[in-house]
Amino acid sequence: MNTGANQTIRCTVNQCKYHEQAKNLCSLDAITVGTHEANPTQEQCTDCLSFEVK
Repeated sequence: MNTGANQTIRCTVNQCKYHEQAKNLCSLDAITVGTHEANPTQEQCTDCLSFEVK
């Protein structure tokens, strides 16, 4: 699934193994977004569930 920079998924999380360092892009074809809240009402309540630490 890791195929190089995906121009449609922007990311600034340098600690993720899918982060394309020089471009602030994700190298995954698609990501999964989830939440850690029962009723999310703000962007801070959402998480990238595709994150993996380097």
